[in-house]
Amino acid sequence: MIEKFLEKTEFADFEDFKANYKLLVPENFNFGYDIVDAWAAKEPDKRALLWTNDKGECREFTFGEIKKYSDQTASYFQRLGIKKGDIVMAILKRRFEFWFTIIALHKIGAIIIPATHLLTKKDLIYRNNAADIKAIVAVGEEPILTHISDALSESPSVKMLISVGPIVPEGWLDFHAGIESAPPFTKIENVNKNDDPLIISFTSGTTGNPKMVMLDCIYPLAHIVTAKYWQNLHENSIHLTIADTGWLKAVWGKLYGQWIVGACVFVYDHDKFTPSAMLEMIQHYHITSLCAPPTIFRFLIREDISKYDLSSLEYCTIAGEALNPAVYEQFLKLTGIKLKEGYGQSETTLSLLTSPWVEPKPGSMGLPNPHYVVDLLTPDGRAAEVGEQGQIVIRTDKRYPEGLFKGYYRNEQLTSEAWHNNIYYTGDVAWRDEDGYFWFVGRADDVIKSSGYRIGPFEVESALMTHPAVVECAITGVPDEIRGQVVKATIILSKDYKDKAGEGLIKEIQEHVKAVTAPYKYPRIIEFVDELPKTISGKIRRTEIRENDKNKA
Repeated sequence: MIEKFLEKTEFADFEDFKANYKLLVPENFNFGYDIVDAWAAKEPDKRALLWTNDKGECREFTFGEIKKYSDQTASYFQRLGIKKGDIVMAILKRRFEFWFTIIALHKIGAIIIPATHLLTKKDLIYRNNAADIKAIVAVGEEPILTHISDALSESPSVKMLISVGPIVPEGWLDFHAGIESAPPFTKIENVNKNDDPLIISFTSGTTGNPKMVMLDCIYPLAHIVTAKYWQNLHENSIHLTIADTGWLKAVWGKLYGQWIVGACVFVYDHDKFTPSAMLEMIQHYHITSLCAPPTIFRFLIREDISKYDLSSLEYCTIAGEALNPAVYEQFLKLTGIKLKEGYGQSETTLSLLTSPWVEPKPGSMGLPNPHYVVDLLTPDGRAAEVGEQGQIVIRTDKRYPEGLFKGYYRNEQLTSEAWHNNIYYTGDVAWRDEDGYFWFVGRADDVIKSSGYRIGPFEVESALMTHPAVVECAITGVPDEIRGQVVKATIILSKDYKDKAGEGLIKEIQEHVKAVTAPYKYPRIIEFVDELPKTISGKIRRTEIRENDKNKA
C-alpha cells in the first residue's frame, strides 16, 4: 500500500532518506476510500484493530470489517442529515466505535473534532459554539452524558446527540441501533479536495482559550513518516500508542500511518492507567511496538519489569514532552531497547525524529523530518549557530509541506501571528548540536533570563529528576532586582521524602543540580507541593505558577 504514495520506500541511511524521500499525493485523496477500503479489497482478512478492555473483553477487526462498519456508520450519519462540511465532535475515549466514526466522517466529507471525556459543561459550550458543532457522538457513561446534556441549552448549533452505550438516555440516539438499520452505503466519488478540512483539533494551550487547529485531507499521508520511519512499523507489527482518542496523538499512533503501512493497531480500553496492567498487555498480546510520553515510561521503569516477558517488543518511541536522559538509560538497562524520541505539535506532524538509521542521543528530539524545512531563529531573526538557542520554525517559502496545518479555524489574526513571511513559529525554543540534533529548551515564554544567561526549564527539570526525592517538578522564573530573574523549582516529593521536606533537603537538591548541570542553573528557590497546575491534557501550566508567585509577592 505504501508504495502508491512514495517514490522510494527503502533508504540506505538518514542522508539517503533526507535527500530522496518524496510523497506522491493523488488528487482528491480520501483516507477512508484510498486506505481502509483499498486494504479491504486487497486483503479483507488482514487484521486492522485488536481491541481489549479492563473488563476482559476482546474484539478483533479486519480491514474488511472496518470497511463494513464504517460504511454502515457513514450511511447512518447520512440518514441523520450529516453531510460534507458538517462538524461532528467525538468523545469516545478508547471505544472501538471511534474508528467506525472517524472513517465514516471521512467518507462523507464531514469534519471530526476528537475531544476528551474530561470536558466539563463550560468546556463543551465553548467548543460547541466556537466551531458550530452539529452533532456529538459520545460514550454513554456518566458524567460525560450529563456534561453534554447540560451544555445543550447554550449550544444552538448542536442538532443531535448520539450514544454508543452502554447508557442511551432519553433524547439521545442509539449508535448501534442506527448503524444496524442503516441502508447500504454508496461510495461518494471525489467527496473532497485535498485542501478541504478533515480534522479540527482544539489545542490544550497553557494560556487562554484553546485554539482550533485545522488539518486537511492529505494530513494522514504525512504520517507515513511517523509510522514507517520513526515507529519503524511493518505489515506484521502490532503497535500500541498509549493515548485516548480525545487527543490528536491518537491519529498519530492509532490510525493513519499505522494503517497505511498495514500494521495492526492495538487498543487497551481502560479508565485508570496501571503500569502493571500495561506490561501485562504487552506480554499477553505480543505487542511489537510501543509509543508513549515520558511520563508513562517513568511509571513503567518503576515496576519490576523482570516479572514480564517483553521479548515481543522490537521498537519503542517516545514523544509528547521532552525526555529526561535518566528515563532513557533506565529503560535501556531494563529492556535493551533504545527509546527513539520525536517532536511535533497539533499544528504539524512529526517535525523532528530519531529514525532507525541514527543513534539516539538521550534527551535529543532528533533530526528534521524531510517533509519540513526546520530551522532555529534567534530573537533578532537570524538563523541560530551551532549551540545557540533559537525558536523552532518551519520555513514554507519554497513549498507548503504536507502535514502542516491550514491555519487556526475562524481566527486569521492568530494564524498570522504564528505563521507569517512564509515562516511558521512553533513557540518552542531549542538548540542544535554539531551533528544537527535538536535539543529542547522550553516554550519561548518559559525561558528564564538570569544574569545574562538564558536558562531553559527542561534542562533544570532533567537535572532535578535524577534526584530520588523528585517525582515531578516545574521550573519557572521569579523576578529578581539584581539578576532579572532567578530559577524556582516547584517540586512534588516521593513518598519516602515527604517527611524530610525542609531546608536540609532544599540544600541537598540544590547541590545535586549544581553537580549534574551548569551551577548557574540551580534553583535558588524551591517549593514543595502536593500537585502541579496542569491543562486538561496534562501539560504543566507554568503561567499559573508564575501568577500565583506574583500574587504572593
